[in-house]
Amino acid sequence: MGEAELINERLKKLEEIKKLGINPYPYSFDVRNHAAELQEKYSKLKKEEQTKERAAAAGRIMALRPMGKAGFGNVEDATGRIQFYIREDEVGKENYKLFKLLDIGDIIGIEGTVFKTKTGELSLWVKKITLLTKSLRPLPEKWHGLKDVETRYRQRYVDLIMNKDVKDTFALRAKIINAMREFLDSKGFLEVETPTLQTVYGGANAKPFLTFHNELKQNMFLSISPELYLKRCIVGGMERVYTICKNFRNESIDTRHNPEFTSMECYQAYADYNDMMKLTEEMVEFICKKVLGTTKVKYGDAVLDFKAPWKRMRMKDAIKKYYMLDVDKMTDAELREKIRDLKVESGNTRDEMINAIFEDQVEKNLIQPTFITDYPKEICPLTKVHREDSKLVERFEGFASSMELANAYSELNDPKDQEARLRKQEEARKKGNEEANPMDADFVRALEYGMPPTGGLGIGIDRMVMLLTNSVSIRDVILFPMMKVEK
Repeated sequence: MGEAELINERLKKLEEIKKLGINPYPYSFDVRNHAAELQEKYSKLKKEEQTKERAAAAGRIMALRPMGKAGFGNVEDATGRIQFYIREDEVGKENYKLFKLLDIGDIIGIEGTVFKTKTGELSLWVKKITLLTKSLRPLPEKWHGLKDVETRYRQRYVDLIMNKDVKDTFALRAKIINAMREFLDSKGFLEVETPTLQTVYGGANAKPFLTFHNELKQNMFLSISPELYLKRCIVGGMERVYTICKNFRNESIDTRHNPEFTSMECYQAYADYNDMMKLTEEMVEFICKKVLGTTKVKYGDAVLDFKAPWKRMRMKDAIKKYYMLDVDKMTDAELREKIRDLKVESGNTRDEMINAIFEDQVEKNLIQPTFITDYPKEICPLTKVHREDSKLVERFEGFASSMELANAYSELNDPKDQEARLRKQEEARKKGNEEANPMDADFVRALEYGMPPTGGLGIGIDRMVMLLTNSVSIRDVILFPMMKVEK
């Protein structure tokens, strides 16, 4: 029987239920017990032993076995499953008629006593059954479940019903974010909120989403980063701040990128990128221990160890080690030739080419947690010049399993230098670089009031959840990932 026929059968049952004078969509139900609680509380019951206490649970029917004037079923709630047993002579003819009109997928409330069957399965002996929601669409077939990847992402509600591991992933995601907050709060950071709609975007090299505000009659942009607003907080005397927020970048979609993603950014006055390195590795270690009970995490074929301290390497040294190339000894022409050989996308400046070589040839080798430090100056317009080499900046990125997890700077706080770099970015943007930052005069004005030495850090929460749940795609850890409009 096809889906249309199955839906039609359920619609007929819906009408029969209404004829019984039963509302198939009532307003509430007094849930006094959950499946996991009952399983734990009565785990020591002996076979065929029955309690006198009444229990009331609710959930979705995941199995039905009617047998004449009696029947079994399974309901699943947020905590797990429990079996129920129903008899016509116990619940009455009207209630049993309702039972026979139920389908897998319906949501019901069941009241009765707890007992163990001959086979030792904890069950609820039903005294009363209540229909809470009649399901009109059949769930995927029990043994094959929901396997099609696109359908799983597009119909996440069905994915959550059918695949327990998916529900577990998102429960773990919540715990990871809570642990991150706990760590930052314990270090004296204050959680703040920054605008999602902005008149000037900035804080990252990315193409923004554009919208229009009718009342103000002006263009607005969805935030690509909260960075410049958090720095304004530092200027204002809030010495340690963080936010966990959505960012929006008009970019490609792949296993590690979603145009709408979640990140944590924090800023600490009187700190530099060395302090933020220590903060990063301590935070991730804390989260792993808190959520998983260990710093060792299986991801793909590797076992990653997030125990601090992590390995540290300068970008130039990493290129030399993993690609046998000493970029300091190469001319711009030689770098261009190398870029052509590698067939990678790159800007034409020396710094852009060095970074492109790193991304193409080195990142794939960074399996264990590693900090790559000291980036080329031109690709980092918001970062302080390196105190020992004016061609570099004090920036690091944290990598694990070839994936960027964290990004941090010794933040630029010289207003004149910042203005000059933003003007250069603005020129590049006008020449067609869609990822360059526009000039933000108000941010420069804020710096002119004085921002103390500051360390800043951003961590991609979706990617962290990927690593800690052994998920191969970012879509597996975002409840409702970006999808094309359904045909």
